Amino acid sequence: MRRDLLQLAVFVVAAALLTLFAQSGALLNLVMMALYGALMAQAWNLLGGYGGQFSFGHALFFGTGAYVQAIAQVQGHLNPWLALLLAVAAAAAVGLGVGALSFRYGLRGSYFALVTLAFAEVFRILALSVPFTGAGVGLMVPLQAGAANMQFADKRGFAWLALALLALAQLLTVWLRHSRFGARLQAVRDNEDAARAIGVDPFRVKLGAIVLSGGLMGAGGAFYVQVFQYLDPGIAYGAHTSVEALVAAIVGGLGTLWGPVLGAVALHILGDLTRNLFGALPGINMVIYGVVLVVIVMFAPRGLLGVGQSVRHLWRRATGPAPGAAAAPEDARG
Repeated sequence: MRRDLLQLAVFVVAAALLTLFAQSGALLNLVMMALYGALMAQAWNLLGGYGGQFSFGHALFFGTGAYVQAIAQVQGHLNPWLALLLAVAAAAAVGLGVGALSFRYGLRGSYFALVTLAFAEVFRILALSVPFTGAGVGLMVPLQAGAANMQFADKRGFAWLALALLALAQLLTVWLRHSRFGARLQAVRDNEDAARAIGVDPFRVKLGAIVLSGGLMGAGGAFYVQVFQYLDPGIAYGAHTSVEALVAAIVGGLGTLWGPVLGAVALHILGDLTRNLFGALPGINMVIYGVVLVVIVMFAPRGLLGVGQSVRHLWRRATGPAPGAAAAPEDARG
C-alpha cells in the first residue's frame, strides 16, 4: 500500500504542475478531459475489472449524477458543491437498486451487461418524458462564475477539480486492492462458486462494488454538467459515455490501479489527433475506439499496462545474472 500511495502522490503532483504551467488552451483541455475520462474509467474498473461484472450501461449512473447536479441547481437553487454530494449519493442509490435486482437473481456475464444497457435506455426514455428534466430540450445550468459555485474562470480550475475527483477514485482503488473487501471481490470475480464455498457472500460483495462504481460515475456526470453547463437525455444516458469508460479501462488494463488512467490518457490523445486529421468525418472517434479495442483484445489482452509489465519482465530475464555467476557465492560459502 505504501508504494501505491507514493505513486499516487507523485502522479497528483506531476498532474498539478502540468496544469499550473500549461500555457496552451489545447493542452489544458486535453489534461482536463483525460483526467475526467480516467475518473469514469476507474469507476467502471471497480466493477468490471476488480469485480468481473461487465457493464454496458454505466451511462445510467453518469446520467443520474448529471441530472441531480443540474436539477439541484436549476430548480432547487442548491450550491453546486452540495449538489455534487447529492449527485454521488443518487448515482450510488441507483447502483444499489440495479445491483439488488440483478445480483439477487444471479445475473452475470452477458446477461448483466444487457440489463445495465436496458436500464440506461429506460432512464433515457424517462428523462425524455418528464418535465423536470427539461424533456427533449434539456437543462441549461446558469453561469455563476466563482469557485464557490464550482464554475471557474478557465479550464485550469476544472482540471484541478477533475484531478481531485480522480485522486479520490485512486485512493478508493488503493483501499480496494489491499482490503479484505477487495480480496473477496476478486475472489468472486475469479470463481464465484469457490468464493461462496469459503464463506464469501457474492451478492453483498458485488452489491458493494456496484454502489462504489455508481457513485464515482455519478461524480463524473456532475463534473460534466459544471464544465459544459448543458444536459439532455442523449448526453446523459447515451451509449458514448458507457463505451468511453469501458474502452479506456480495457485498453489500459483491467483490474489494475493505473491501467484506466493510462487508457484514458492514450484514448484522449488519440481522439485529439483524430479530430485534427479527420474532423470533417462525424463519429470517427467511435470508429477509432472500436479499432483500438479490437487490436488490444487480439494482441494485448492485458492492456497497455500489461504490455509494459511484459517488456520489463523480458528485460529482467535478458539482463539477469548468468547461471554460473549465481552459483559462485554458494561455492565460496561451501
